[in-house]
Amino acid sequence: MYIISIINALFKSYDKIHENEEYHKRLNEDSLMHTPEFVIKPRSHTVWEKQCVRLHCTISGWPEPRVVWYKNNVSIDPMAKPGKYKVESSYSVHSLEINKCDFDDTAQYRVSAMNSKGETSAFASVVVKSRCLPVVTNIPRSFVILLSPCLEYGVKFETHIVEKFGVSFGREGETLSFGCSVIIYPSLQRFQPEIEWYRDNKLLVQSKWVQMHWSGDRATLTLSHLNKEDEGLYTLRVITKSGFETHSAYVFVRDADAEVAGAPGAPLDVQSLDANKDYVIVTWKQPAVDGGSPILGYFVDRCEVGMTHWFQCNDTPVKFARFPVTGLVEGRSYVFRVRAVNKVGMSHPSRVSEPVAAMDPADRTRKGTSAPWTGQIIVTEEEPVEGVVPGRPRDLSVIEATKNYVVLSWKPPGDKGHEGVMYYVEKCVSGTDSWQRVNTEIPVKSPRFALFDLAEGKSYRFRVRCCNSAGVGEPSEPTEATTVGDKLDIPSAPGRVVPTRNTDTSVVVSWEASRAAKELVGYYIESSIAGRNTWEPCNNKPVKGTRFICHGLTTEESYVFRVRAVNAAGISDFSQESEAIKVKAAIASPTPPYGITVLECVRDSMVLAWKQPTFIGGADITGYFIDYREVIGGVPGKWHEANIKSVSERAYRVSELKENMLYQFQVRAANMAGVGIPSLPSETFKCEEWTIAVPGPPHDLQVQEVRKDSLVLLWKAPVYQGRDPVNGYYIDIKEAEADFEMWRGVNEKATNKTFMKIKDLKEGESYVFRVRAQNKAGVGKASDPTEPVEAVTKPGTAEIVVNVDDDGVISLNFECSNLTADSKFVWSKNYKEMTEPERMTLETKGSKSKAIFKTPSEEDLGIYSCFVTHTDGASASYTLSEETLKELLKISHDHKFPIIPLKTELAVELLEKGRVRFWLQAEKISANGKIEYVFNDNVIHQGEKYKMNFDKNTGVIEMFMESLGKEDEGTFTFQLQDGKATNQSSLVLIGDVFKQLQKESEFQKKEWIRKQGPHFVEYLGYEVTPECCVRLKCKVANMKKDSVALWYKDGREIKVNEKLDFSEGVLTLEITQISKKDAGIYEVVLKDDRGKDTSTLNLTDQGFKDLMNQVFSVIANSSTQLKIQSTEEGIRLYTFVNYYNDELHVTWHHK
Repeated sequence: MYIISIINALFKSYDKIHENEEYHKRLNEDSLMHTPEFVIKPRSHTVWEKQCVRLHCTISGWPEPRVVWYKNNVSIDPMAKPGKYKVESSYSVHSLEINKCDFDDTAQYRVSAMNSKGETSAFASVVVKSRCLPVVTNIPRSFVILLSPCLEYGVKFETHIVEKFGVSFGREGETLSFGCSVIIYPSLQRFQPEIEWYRDNKLLVQSKWVQMHWSGDRATLTLSHLNKEDEGLYTLRVITKSGFETHSAYVFVRDADAEVAGAPGAPLDVQSLDANKDYVIVTWKQPAVDGGSPILGYFVDRCEVGMTHWFQCNDTPVKFARFPVTGLVEGRSYVFRVRAVNKVGMSHPSRVSEPVAAMDPADRTRKGTSAPWTGQIIVTEEEPVEGVVPGRPRDLSVIEATKNYVVLSWKPPGDKGHEGVMYYVEKCVSGTDSWQRVNTEIPVKSPRFALFDLAEGKSYRFRVRCCNSAGVGEPSEPTEATTVGDKLDIPSAPGRVVPTRNTDTSVVVSWEASRAAKELVGYYIESSIAGRNTWEPCNNKPVKGTRFICHGLTTEESYVFRVRAVNAAGISDFSQESEAIKVKAAIASPTPPYGITVLECVRDSMVLAWKQPTFIGGADITGYFIDYREVIGGVPGKWHEANIKSVSERAYRVSELKENMLYQFQVRAANMAGVGIPSLPSETFKCEEWTIAVPGPPHDLQVQEVRKDSLVLLWKAPVYQGRDPVNGYYIDIKEAEADFEMWRGVNEKATNKTFMKIKDLKEGESYVFRVRAQNKAGVGKASDPTEPVEAVTKPGTAEIVVNVDDDGVISLNFECSNLTADSKFVWSKNYKEMTEPERMTLETKGSKSKAIFKTPSEEDLGIYSCFVTHTDGASASYTLSEETLKELLKISHDHKFPIIPLKTELAVELLEKGRVRFWLQAEKISANGKIEYVFNDNVIHQGEKYKMNFDKNTGVIEMFMESLGKEDEGTFTFQLQDGKATNQSSLVLIGDVFKQLQKESEFQKKEWIRKQGPHFVEYLGYEVTPECCVRLKCKVANMKKDSVALWYKDGREIKVNEKLDFSEGVLTLEITQISKKDAGIYEVVLKDDRGKDTSTLNLTDQGFKDLMNQVFSVIANSSTQLKIQSTEEGIRLYTFVNYYNDELHVTWHHK
């Protein structure tokens, strides 16, 4: 005996191996598990009453399935009715025996087989006939209702799933939890339902990926680490003895962000197939997202269970989604993962596969110790008693061939001796007989072998030899010639893609299956907003059907779709794009109308009214159909159509009835999706003529403009007027939950209108309303009450806004934020719809609508309202009163004839050179403003005489003239225009005003010319100095070196010896001891090559006298104090002065 022991240093503890023994046992058996299958299904039976019937079937599956029988989807409990049912199971044969059948046993029976891998069902019907057939008026409730409560210890259980989870979206690597609340009535402390979760109809079990929790009233499922394998339809099933309830919703898993932008998504659903001693085939599914460039291939990695190191199995990427992994160590368990690669980079690795053991499939079926834990393997071999060379392998075949590899399969020989055998594989090129051994060094243990590195396109034959310690046996029969290449073709593109409406965020996409699609894995669907060509995957896990609901779309957006097919060879081309479809809820037929009442009755006809269905199906109701039937002796008769053509109003006269007969009625609503189911039969009404004097009830009550403290109630006049015409209405109100006695009136005085705004409501309170009509005879019967209405202002509620545009057009504007594709704006005046208004124009664009007045006048006074269909009651109103109309007309006039405001009116000013500037400033004028310059009603233009300027930033408008002539006397006007806005300003220059301006202009012009050469800044004048000298002086400017200043007296030039001075621009001439000889006319002349200027001073006559008076004044002021002196002549009085002139008069005074 040879004992070979291989002990890994990392796992020395035998206790740890023993702890994992049961775990490995389960891992090795998992690959043998499969869902239950019906070998023989139960068949239907028809039996007579009192007979027995037996339903039986044969079911295979491992682990052994749990089998439950159901009647009309209600589980059958034999203990509930002892002797009635007998359930047996023996050797995969299951039977249900029903004893003493009666009519209640007529039903559909279902047998359900379930294990950890899934569930399957089969159906059979049992019909029980009576030998004396009675008239059946009521079908057994159990035959119609799918969930009928049965008894368990005398208790009926009713199951309700509430707070249901909806469609969910997650991303790879995230954690996602969802669940439902479950209500079971009655609630028993010791009774708990059975909670099951399914994904794509496969039962889920607790694992590291999936955690389930039941709190007693809520079932929760947690996906701890999302991968694309988790995408699918999740179903919660709550099972009691009385039956089961389910709820389903889809979970979508999007790709995680790639480590490198543009890398593909991760592959998914990695599985290990056909495991043998040293060989296993790994399969996977291609990802939906390739990152924008084609996937070049895939890398397969393996890892021994209990280890952390991953080993790459292939050096070059393979495109086929199956790969044979060889070189495994017998008895060890492995897990696998796959990565995709394109020209940009590598994807994230896929989720790890389930562990698989490398061992002989025959050993896998034996009950016993599982394969050893990786790290310690003990292999025992006994020396054979006698060596026998094994025979030829049998049934050699090529089970798979691609351009990357070829897989061979065979059966061991029948005469292999007492010891195990191994195999050598040989190949030769077709057409030759040169055989070459492939595995020259080590023979393989598995009857499977994968050959790599074959030349693509070449043809080969293969054969196998067995070997053992006794030697190598004869070769098997060679295979047929096999050409290296992909034998499985990529599927053809799917056919026509048809999207249909589903909900506000989803679309149902259907397509024609690929015509050439072998071993189809499924389909990928992509969507794009129409016109953008930006495609997003709708599913990241292939679906096998040809119909899929794409969720997560944007409401009211238009989308196009395309589909690809997938198999192991690759992904097909895209289908043709679908037609664009707008995302919105699908149209369904309406629910039944309700509240049928009689408005009028005569001998052979009755007028009916009813209320609109609560759900109209997403489209406008196109009409109603009314049926009637006679009721004789309390027994209803056959239904008859009252109208063949639908009626649009919610009131209709049913004719050709019989007087004094009893009738019942039903009503059906129709829209573009079809005719809905009929309403419940009405009360029984007697057809007899009404003779009462008071009016009948008003009908068709509607509520609009609901706010937190008010609403508007509308109604229609009664069909039956009574003896006299209706002359008013009374409105009643009460809280919705209040008793009938709490009705109270809203208006003390009857209103003659068929509408009323009801105010002073309490916010948050729900109310109901009714209306009564009156005539001279009195008040008639009240209408049916409205549905409860809550006084609340909903978010987004808008009011009608009046607007006057720039053209002076007056309009009423209403905007609705929650508009749908089928919504319409309905405008009314005094709550009567304006279908074709003569005095208004109605316009609607998107979510906005406006009512435009053509020629507003007093005829347009009233209440204008707007109601939006297919919303939650969006409506508003605006009251146009006489005072409001006047204000609007004034604003309209100002907008039609606008005026440009002016900061300053037209003015004139003189500039240097005598130039004339006309100017004004506008307060506001745009860059498009235009100016016209007018003189005496004639437009003047830019030219030599007129220079114009318009500063658009400041609004200053100017016109310049070099001078004013006689012909320029008149009126100047600036006319402004900016769009429709205008204004003008004028300036009148005539008579003395014009002459003065002209004179001043000429003077300014001359002054400017004078100042171009040497000129006087201050003209010639004089001053008397303290020394009593007279100084003539003037101030000059613009003097040059060659400029000269000449002094003249009486036309004679003053000689140089005169006292002349010129400093700092001042010319002076000083006259000392002035006397009469100095009187005369003094003149100064400035001149050079630029021109000359002259200044004259007249010191003659009065001028000289004035000068001398100043001189005498200075002399007098220069006198000293009076002095006294004694002389020989006597006492002498005297004083001193600076200068004494003979003409100075001296006068002595004595007091």
